Amino acid sequence: MKPLEQSHVPGLVLSALCVLAVVSPGEVPVPSEVPISEEILEQLRASVARIAVNSTPCSVTCGPGLKLEELCEVTPAGERRNCSLVSSYCLGTFLCGLRHLTVPTGQPLQLPCLAPDAPRPGNHGYSYTWELARGLITTNDLLFEPLRNSSPALSFSPAREAHAGTYRCDVRLRGTSKPIKRVYFGLRVIPGDLVGLSFQQSLTWEQKLEGNLKEGSAGNGSREGRERFWEQEEFSEAVLGIGSGVLGAILLSLLLCCCQRLWRRRGAEK
Repeated sequence: MKPLEQSHVPGLVLSALCVLAVVSPGEVPVPSEVPISEEILEQLRASVARIAVNSTPCSVTCGPGLKLEELCEVTPAGERRNCSLVSSYCLGTFLCGLRHLTVPTGQPLQLPCLAPDAPRPGNHGYSYTWELARGLITTNDLLFEPLRNSSPALSFSPAREAHAGTYRCDVRLRGTSKPIKRVYFGLRVIPGDLVGLSFQQSLTWEQKLEGNLKEGSAGNGSREGRERFWEQEEFSEAVLGIGSGVLGAILLSLLLCCCQRLWRRRGAEK
């Protein structure tokens, strides 16, 4: 170790302190702002920006959709001009929920994950992954197993009881890992002779009457349905029963009137 009087470090420190003491804080040089010419300022004042000033909600509640935007040129003074309406790509929520399906065995079925005409952002495409929770109706993602299918729809020709379960489909933009849509299909496949799935056959006569009356108030398009309804056997029987009751009441009233007249005549003769 060198003696203090032979070391250069104390001298350097002392010199730096002297410089700081001489130069006051107000004299420290500060870089000035870059000057802007009047020509550039005029160009900025004359420039306009084309931005979206209004927009409709997305056309879907989940997954990819479209929205209508109003684009206008906006001047620095806030003036709008040359406005136009354009359709633009938008995304709803990620999760589309669980859809319940019940079909009889032997019936063809298709589970669409995304419509073929779904909007796309630019030239990007979509990729699809399917998973299955066999024999269960659930949304617990831990119970699903991958399927070797990358198509936008699953087809069953025909559906069998072994196909029952919950199918999950994830939609992604190609080259990305984050799903933009997830939908579950809860599929029940029952024997064809177990139960009739015709909704109209399960309705009572009163429910059919109410439904046809509602259809009748919808417009001219339901005229054929009303004509078929008037031709139904149940309606004919109801009209016949009402008519018979009214006719019987009239005959009974006439019979009572005749009896009263006879009693009055006999009373007058006595």
